[in-house]
Amino acid sequence: MVKLMEKKIIDFLEKNEIGIKIIEHERIETCKEQAKKAKVSQNAIAKSLLFKTKDNKFILVVGPGDKSVNKKKLSKILDKDLELATANEVKDIADCNPGAVYPFGNLMNTKTYLDKSLLKSKKIYFSPGSHKKTIEISNEDYIDLVNPEIIEFEKKQKKKESTLGLNVTREENFSEWYTQVIQKSEMADYTQVSGCIVFRPYSYRIWEKVQEYVDKRLKEMGVKNAYFPLFIPEKLLVKEQDHVEGFSPEVAWVTHAGNSKLNEKLAVRPTSETIMYDSYKKWIRSYRDLPLRLNQWNNVVRWEFKYAVPFLRTREFLWHEGHTVFATKKEADQEVIDILNLYEDCFKELYAIPVIKGKKSNKEKFAGADYTTSVEIFLPNNKAIQGATSHALGQNFAKSFDIIFLDENSKKRYPWQNSWAITTRSIGIMIMMHGDDKGLVIPPRVAPIQVVIVPILFEKTKKQVLKKAEEIKELLDEFSVELDDREDYTPGWKFNEWELKGVPIRIEIGPRDLKKNQAVIVRRDTGEKIFVKIKDLKEQVRTISNKIHENLYNKAKKFMEKNQVTAETWEEFKQYARDRKMIKALHCGKEECEDWIKHKTTGVKTLNIPFDSPKNVKGKCIHCDKKAKYWINFAKSY
Repeated sequence: MVKLMEKKIIDFLEKNEIGIKIIEHERIETCKEQAKKAKVSQNAIAKSLLFKTKDNKFILVVGPGDKSVNKKKLSKILDKDLELATANEVKDIADCNPGAVYPFGNLMNTKTYLDKSLLKSKKIYFSPGSHKKTIEISNEDYIDLVNPEIIEFEKKQKKKESTLGLNVTREENFSEWYTQVIQKSEMADYTQVSGCIVFRPYSYRIWEKVQEYVDKRLKEMGVKNAYFPLFIPEKLLVKEQDHVEGFSPEVAWVTHAGNSKLNEKLAVRPTSETIMYDSYKKWIRSYRDLPLRLNQWNNVVRWEFKYAVPFLRTREFLWHEGHTVFATKKEADQEVIDILNLYEDCFKELYAIPVIKGKKSNKEKFAGADYTTSVEIFLPNNKAIQGATSHALGQNFAKSFDIIFLDENSKKRYPWQNSWAITTRSIGIMIMMHGDDKGLVIPPRVAPIQVVIVPILFEKTKKQVLKKAEEIKELLDEFSVELDDREDYTPGWKFNEWELKGVPIRIEIGPRDLKKNQAVIVRRDTGEKIFVKIKDLKEQVRTISNKIHENLYNKAKKFMEKNQVTAETWEEFKQYARDRKMIKALHCGKEECEDWIKHKTTGVKTLNIPFDSPKNVKGKCIHCDKKAKYWINFAKSY
């Protein structure tokens, strides 16, 4: 059991691209012995205890090895009646012995509570189910991976007066901040299906706006919409070898209908190349049938075993996927860039987010493609993320699926194909990029509610103020406007709620404003208050909306530029990696070299080769000293 658990934990960490160090030593029984044998500080050792609540739910509590856990104090801090799990319960839940509980509640499907004092050390050490090994990981990686709730064993936390606001800052715990923001702002909710979320109306409206923008642009390009089946027969999925190898670990299969086993198992769509191209081979006969440019808006399922992050990485997500066929490589290559430019515009014009356009390394390209281009983004938690991709598939799928056309000279040719996509991941990117300690900050062009009107109500003037608030709402008919006329909440409470929900512009109007025939505009991004005559409100809302968008974009761009660095030596590279920067460096292009860099820097990997990089590269690879092939960006990434 010990060896199986050890392998399970190490596999879990490696799949999530967590850099680890394994320390072997003589058998230990206590944290004090472990600290001595592993030659580490006892207060950096993660001591993990599994508790059971009164309603028979389990939680994991993780604290430093030099501190005891007082069950009564802990029960008060968490406001739960706790008992230590029995040996049998530990085996059932954690699949290990009581003395070997590991600090990953997400491996046990339990919530993790972490004592704040454990974060004083930059490294965390724990036993992987074995008494003869200690694993070292960074506390940043641990927080990102587990997303624990931070508590203090020695200090009773104050009870929150309201569940409205956030009780953690971005700086204190970015992961917990993100989780609270998406739930309290009603963007998403968790479900009983692991790794899958509910897109609540507030977030789905953002996606609808993205759909409207992208769909309009695609139609202007001549792309048509279609829809293909969710289920893909196994024989189609395996036709392109690189493609199936790339997706095989993530494919969810349907094997039964009721109690009857299917003759051939069906893949739940991870992407649609194979089901669509089976039709394309029937439809394409001549050069007159080309170009064929289809797009579909749908959902896909990729049964990832990396830790789920709502919007950013879920087992089911929403996207659009375009699949196009051309007679010439030149046409196909041009479309790859045209689509990537569309994605850049989408992030810039809707989400107010700057991107880096470039080409992926061979290691990171789409499975089955000739090459992949991407837009990459650097987030305020100093991690990068891929925003969208546009792939040149070459003739690989055409050959696998026997897609052949007759050219103008009646000669048989294989066509050139592309595929491309942007997903609901973009919503999560927006949340992380612009959000603050009050909650969401949504750019006006993608905001579900662009303006909220909050009337300041007193009994004597209530009717007059509400009437004027209604007139203002009608005046602003070109915007999405919410009039918050609830009388059972104070204005202050409403201000906090709409700030949490990230509404770009708040308009306040009260009896004093009525006398002056004015209203107060409050910007969500800066908190600035602007007094505006009611007759000028429409024009001012337009102007301020644009200013908010520009400010958010410029702020994000300034952050990205500040964190972009160039490494000239391997020592510089390692220091920048420790500082969690986006690093531009020369690279040889060898996959094994990328693997070594990732291993030696605990997860730093290539993003893309920027299009504005110098074409004539001189110099040696930052890691292996072989001749460099290109400049490429590196960073820790989702």
